[in-house]
Amino acid sequence: MPRHLVAAALATTMLATPAFAQTFETEYGPVTVEPYVEGLQHPWGLVFLPDGGALVTERGGALRHIDEDGALSDPIEGVPEVDARDQGGLLGIALDPDFDSNRYVYLSFAEPGPDGTNSTAVARGVLNEDLSALSDVEVIFSQQPKLPSTMHYGSRLVFDNDGYLFITTGERSDAQFRDQAQDLDSHLGKVIRILPDGTVPDDNPFLDTEGALPEIWSYGHRNMQGAALHPETGQLWVVDHGPRGGDEFNRIEAGGNYGWPLVTEGTEYSGAPIDPPTDLPDDLIAAERSWTPSPAPSGLAFYTGDMFPDWQGDAFMGALAGTNLIRIDMDGETVLGDEFLFDNLPYRIRDVVQGPDGALYLLTDETEGQVLRLSAE
Repeated sequence: MPRHLVAAALATTMLATPAFAQTFETEYGPVTVEPYVEGLQHPWGLVFLPDGGALVTERGGALRHIDEDGALSDPIEGVPEVDARDQGGLLGIALDPDFDSNRYVYLSFAEPGPDGTNSTAVARGVLNEDLSALSDVEVIFSQQPKLPSTMHYGSRLVFDNDGYLFITTGERSDAQFRDQAQDLDSHLGKVIRILPDGTVPDDNPFLDTEGALPEIWSYGHRNMQGAALHPETGQLWVVDHGPRGGDEFNRIEAGGNYGWPLVTEGTEYSGAPIDPPTDLPDDLIAAERSWTPSPAPSGLAFYTGDMFPDWQGDAFMGALAGTNLIRIDMDGETVLGDEFLFDNLPYRIRDVVQGPDGALYLLTDETEGQVLRLSAE
């Protein structure tokens, strides 16, 4: 049978029989993809616990524990109220660097506001020992302004090696709001950097800029739904949605302007061009790599495990439109190319996380969502 027909048959089999493991060929040999957890509703973020198991968020508002055998708990109590419309809900998740001693869990979510408004917010709470509830829950960041939109929340959470928390936000999609990605008095379309208690570090780049919000680390972003630290340099990298094409892989610099909505390789969804202004700033930072047509990136991880030695140092990005997993070939911080691993995989990949076993774990953004395990076994 021709290869493209084999791939189509495998994809159909995976749709019909989700518990059936499949093998795919890659540039560095075969990999196996199999369900690890099933029965989730639009899972969005995943984090492994240091003593085994994992926590997973569902966009509808549930936080669940996954034990080491892949069994799924009932919803954990104490999660903040979320605005679960369209792209909103319970989104990113991270553990405190000192989780072993303080048991803090950080959650990003669409925080309801007055009159149908909302915004990206981050809360932290203490996870109890039996993994059934959060206590002492407090909101440590709330994006301003709150707006009547149900789109573009960003919402990935990453702690750096010095214990600072990075938060990605979106510019809320609508043309009447998105110009605020360039405004330093707005949290829209920004990377935020705060301390674990929500206070502002004393070396943030706009701390002494009149009128600027001190939490801002970088600006000119659209909707960053993937973020990770480079394993060698500790630098923050993100993936950002373009409008219709022009998805970006960006190395984030303190104070950097990444151009949206002034410049983009994409177009309006209508097909109309997005023309740059005549007085374009000369200090804009270009993407390290971009994609047109848009794979719609979501989730980002740098691989450091031993299971796939040829992949060490490479980045992996989920795809929502292309229903794929994309390996970004890296030499240090230089992007060499990319590999789309799974033609015809019938799942939107919402998040990518390296497990403690060296496998990659993928969240499928589906009503009958799963955690898939990608391994060399």
